[in-house]
Amino acid sequence: MVAPLSSPVCSRVTLARGAEGVKNKMRKEGDTIPGLSVVIPALNAAATLPGVFAALLYGPAEIILVDGGSSDDTAALAEARGAFVVRAPRGRGLQLAAGLAAARGPWLLLLHADTRLATGWEAAVCRVMADATAIRRAWYFRFALDDRSPAARRLERAVAWRCRLFALPYGDQGLLIHRDLLERIGGIRPLPLMEDVDLVRRLGRARLGALPVAAVTSAARWRREGYLRRSSRNLLCLGLWFLGVPPRIIARMYARRGT
Repeated sequence: MVAPLSSPVCSRVTLARGAEGVKNKMRKEGDTIPGLSVVIPALNAAATLPGVFAALLYGPAEIILVDGGSSDDTAALAEARGAFVVRAPRGRGLQLAAGLAAARGPWLLLLHADTRLATGWEAAVCRVMADATAIRRAWYFRFALDDRSPAARRLERAVAWRCRLFALPYGDQGLLIHRDLLERIGGIRPLPLMEDVDLVRRLGRARLGALPVAAVTSAARWRREGYLRRSSRNLLCLGLWFLGVPPRIIARMYARRGT
């Protein structure tokens, strides 16, 4: 359990969002949660970033977007929203490592560029940050998709069971972690793929906690590729990782099959 919401700053941020709603505008310093840095690895994410930034309007003290060589307006869009843009080689592990090196906050929120945090995430994060014991764990959100189809609901239930049984949240659920804990377990390894699995496995079940708020991921890739095909490929990659296949080889296989 985490402590009740007690920070005046967090309370003001939560109330501001409730009164005004999330708007697609530049963030203001007074609307932010001190000590919270969001790091977003991105590649050609201009289509999904507006929703991601809209949800972050009344949250982090800083947003760092790490561009892996986008050919669209990803970097320009992020800068227009007040984010600090870092360039890094393509690959989420490499990009996250670069973003974390640039981040200044003690609390770090790792977020995918197609994942939008649902209403109430600020209060949930503030409760964690206000609890002195919460620093011992990393916190993930509930997986959700922006698709009303039965296939989406089945996948959401499967992910929930995966998290309960195997303590294995993926990167598209977001991860809130204190810098001290991240450094204690060796930081983010610069892997081309499976960096999220590598991280949560090093954390272990005892150092993971669930937040009662959804992280809503774009279902565009599942709709395009098919739910069964994409889910099967992800499961194959996970199995190969557990068998000890190097991430660079898994990444090449993943890319050949289409991402």
